Amino acid sequence: MKTNNKTAAMVRAAVIAAIYVVLTLFANILGLANGAIQVRLSEAMCVLPIFFPEAIAGLSVGCLLANIITGCLPLDIIFGTIATLIGAIGTYSLKKHNFLAVLPPIVSNTVIVPIVLRYAYGLGDAWWYMAITVCIGEIISCAVLGSFVIKMMNKYKLYM
Repeated sequence: MKTNNKTAAMVRAAVIAAIYVVLTLFANILGLANGAIQVRLSEAMCVLPIFFPEAIAGLSVGCLLANIITGCLPLDIIFGTIATLIGAIGTYSLKKHNFLAVLPPIVSNTVIVPIVLRYAYGLGDAWWYMAITVCIGEIISCAVLGSFVIKMMNKYKLYM
């Protein structure tokens, strides 16, 4: 039985979005998904555009849905999703350099999320403080956990 590549890509994007939402909800239960100090376990999936271009859409839709479900404010829903989209596109563009490919989501979230925290949620902390805390969370999620995802995906690349 021959499979349709477009259908497979759409299903893969939908599964990525669903897993992103579930991992964010789990992190939210632990109090890690939102705020100045956040470690979204789902952000480890931001390395998937290295392997699948459709992961860009999956991550963006997953972030959008996760932000809506966890009760984020409209500015956070919009700009948090844009940060994820920018990071995913950057990761895809650096897919030949696994180590560098984890940087775009770290940078986009480090720049955008503190602005959202200040203007959407009225957090009075200094931008640089929130940028540092968001950056640390993104390094844990994207660089540390994401490197494990890259390692596992490379290990099982023959089966994809």
